[in-house]
Amino acid sequence: MIKVMIADDEEVIRRGLEKITSRMDLEVEVIGSYGNGQEAWGHLSKLAPEDIDLLITDIKMPRMDGFKLIEEARGHMKNLSIAVLSGFSEFDYARRAMRHGVLDYLLKPIEKAQLYELLKRVEENKELKIAVPEQENPPAQAAEGGEHYVVEQTKSILEKEYGQNFELERLAETVGMNASYISRLFKFKTGQTITDYLIGIRIAKAKELLIGQPDLKNYEIAERVGYSDPVYFNKLFKKMCGMTPKDYKSGCRTPKS
Repeated sequence: MIKVMIADDEEVIRRGLEKITSRMDLEVEVIGSYGNGQEAWGHLSKLAPEDIDLLITDIKMPRMDGFKLIEEARGHMKNLSIAVLSGFSEFDYARRAMRHGVLDYLLKPIEKAQLYELLKRVEENKELKIAVPEQENPPAQAAEGGEHYVVEQTKSILEKEYGQNFELERLAETVGMNASYISRLFKFKTGQTITDYLIGIRIAKAKELLIGQPDLKNYEIAERVGYSDPVYFNKLFKKMCGMTPKDYKSGCRTPKS
């Protein structure tokens, strides 16, 4: 049984987490759900390590914010697994939370797959502690959570800014990491380079425009998805899809031999 405490001032988020966990093929018990850090700490401070496996907390909360709650929790239980609820616009807060050794970041809106992955890791850590009780949590755990957040934020930026001229240095500055590090990390975590991932987004958007707005000229679609050279866009589209944009728009869905 994975024992979880939730702290978030948005009731819809708390209820959503409880609903998602109740439908998973994991044994999860929500031992407390609180709208501010002070109430959560009031309960957590009375618990022993075996009474709780995971604290999921938002950062911005009334009475006691997430940072203070994490600090108090860490002082009370050094090895407690902690996950932070955060939006992409709050990345500076998330980076600050990295210093507190959080295990992962649940990005709003919450994805079931990410929550499931987190709970599985907590379950595995719990089993490890039972098998080797004197062993502390492995130190990459916090780093792994931070890396996951960086990759997801990079994806979000690319999906929002696919129509702009791509500059790795500008992306790296936005994320707050070294450009070469982000490139290596993204490839390691996704199996794709940042450039290939961006191309995939642009081609997918181009397909939507070709079907959804057939009156657009080829060069107009190219510009909208980030390519100033329509000839290059044409060649790239054919390479990726096996047909030209014109053929795709006309309803041909199978590659020409």
